[in-house]
Amino acid sequence: MNFSVTLKCCSRVRLFRNKAAVYHCRRLSDVPVSSDDSQPSAEEEKPRRARRAPGKASVLLFPGQGSQFVGMGKGLLKYGNVKEMFAVAEKVLGYDLLSLCLNGPEKDLMKTVHCQPAVFVCSLAAVERLNHENPAAVESCVSAAGFSVGEFAALVFSGAMNFAEALFAVKVRAEAMQKASDLVSSGMLSVIGRPQANYKYACVQAREHCLSLGIQEPVCAIANYLFPDGRVIAGHKEALDFLQNHSRELNFTRTRLLPVSGAFHTTLMESAVEPLRDILRKIEVRRPEISVHSNVDGKRYMHDKHVRNQLAKQLVSPVKWEQTLHEIYERAQGQEFPHTYEVGPGRQLGSTLQKCNMKAFKNYTHVDVVLP
Repeated sequence: MNFSVTLKCCSRVRLFRNKAAVYHCRRLSDVPVSSDDSQPSAEEEKPRRARRAPGKASVLLFPGQGSQFVGMGKGLLKYGNVKEMFAVAEKVLGYDLLSLCLNGPEKDLMKTVHCQPAVFVCSLAAVERLNHENPAAVESCVSAAGFSVGEFAALVFSGAMNFAEALFAVKVRAEAMQKASDLVSSGMLSVIGRPQANYKYACVQAREHCLSLGIQEPVCAIANYLFPDGRVIAGHKEALDFLQNHSRELNFTRTRLLPVSGAFHTTLMESAVEPLRDILRKIEVRRPEISVHSNVDGKRYMHDKHVRNQLAKQLVSPVKWEQTLHEIYERAQGQEFPHTYEVGPGRQLGSTLQKCNMKAFKNYTHVDVVLP
């Protein structure tokens, strides 16, 4: 499906922007701070409403690839625009995403090219459910963040992107990442270590091992900062094998290979950057109307160029999720924490929040993508 056809789908989606939780118009809760690679614009000078009291505000977290499962989306079609969202998704993607989510087969849903759009749409469908069951949680949202592909859902929710255009960008992103993964045998390894574990040095050792095997320019690097002593390391398969085989000496208490096709968020994704950058130039991107935090550095997006640059950079940069949570929940002693809603499949982001900030986790709720 070409981009011009997608734009026709987009025009239809814009008709219901003001009717759904996903498309509410909002303002930022407070004045942004400067960012090294951001540039101020006239848009940043607009007056803003007074910030909400922390205890009455909410934060939305959007999951990423790996949270998908067969059956997600069951029962959600009755909420808001969910049925229309899946109808648009079928036109944008060229296949029945709803059927794939509900019925599988699992081996197809697990593919990068399918699971990224699936998680994106189901997460926004969960927002529709939240808006139906607790509209105040949506209206009081002052901040959002998404893990990897979840950033696109967070940006749609914030008003920075149109649903169909963002979905097309996710499609291009997933296809480019799959193509990059097919070039070399690689993967991702979840690691939990003891306090004395040195993850970066472990990566150095793994790269040296690869060099001894004759692998040129081996890649092994931290791809995700999840929580204290929790990392995901990605790179050549031989490097990950080395880490698993030497986990005891490296002070790793647990290692687990993730069911993904490549070394995401490392330089092995370099070939995927330009296709994503190109599509981001073609779609409309606006400044988010609430705070949305970038995976690259945990800081808030400042304007449309900042969004485009960071989303492309994210493909080859580690996801700094632990740092992002610190940015969102940092506050003065005694100040109340906002209500946090994980919208989408799985509870992985709630688990990381619990390990990073137990006080913030006490106000955590998961909005599931399957009705009981």
